[in-house]
Amino acid sequence: MVVLEAKNLQKRYQLGGVLVEALVGVDFTVDKGEFVAIMGPSGSGKSTLLHLLGGLDQPTDGEVILAGKRLSVLGDRQATLVRRHSIGFVFQFFNLLPTLTAEENIALPLIIDGKKIRQYQARIDALLNMVGLTDRRKHKPDQLSGGEQQRVALARALVTEPAIILADEPTGNLDSKTGAQIMNLLQRSCQELNQTLIAVTHDARAATYASRVVFLRDGSIVSQLRFEEQEKMHDRLDKVNQALEALEAEV
Repeated sequence: MVVLEAKNLQKRYQLGGVLVEALVGVDFTVDKGEFVAIMGPSGSGKSTLLHLLGGLDQPTDGEVILAGKRLSVLGDRQATLVRRHSIGFVFQFFNLLPTLTAEENIALPLIIDGKKIRQYQARIDALLNMVGLTDRRKHKPDQLSGGEQQRVALARALVTEPAIILADEPTGNLDSKTGAQIMNLLQRSCQELNQTLIAVTHDARAATYASRVVFLRDGSIVSQLRFEEQEKMHDRLDKVNQALEALEAEV
């Protein structure tokens, strides 16, 4: 089942007196439970694409359809509700509220939506267990490591059971070992919760945890890789690196 579809996505903007074409006719779909990594050189349009997919910006042309809803025709109020209920965001710098505990940060989307937390306590407990923070639930962000903060951010993104999670460089502020733990958790959320996920990353190792890698250059999709479920990580890494080398060779 298709959860997200991008149709002829285009994004242009003025930078001084120069017209910048950030995206040029991007078309792709993401199925339920799929984990897609987006890669490409700096300026290729990765972040622009993620912002359009998440309804944080509007395309110049084309459209995004998420869980059957055309984002371009939604008013501000409707778009806010779609982002709140249908999209979970994971950012590079965690974006946790410093005055709230790990448990309270996870519950924040529910609180904002006016939900009674006690009705969702079992899910919050299950997510704390999944990300390995049951014994850290009462700790505030400044009492947690960077990896623990990112695990809280992931649990927060999952708590509303969104149609899709969008992750922007989720390992970019972490060391390699901790980054691998976060990518493993993202992968598990797809495998165990049937969660759909798109992650922008510059890290070839991080991309190997996805089931598909989409490569952008100059605002267009130029190639894609699909991995077999049982394919070994080092074989995946070789394929990603080869694709990146080919991408650089064509510049």
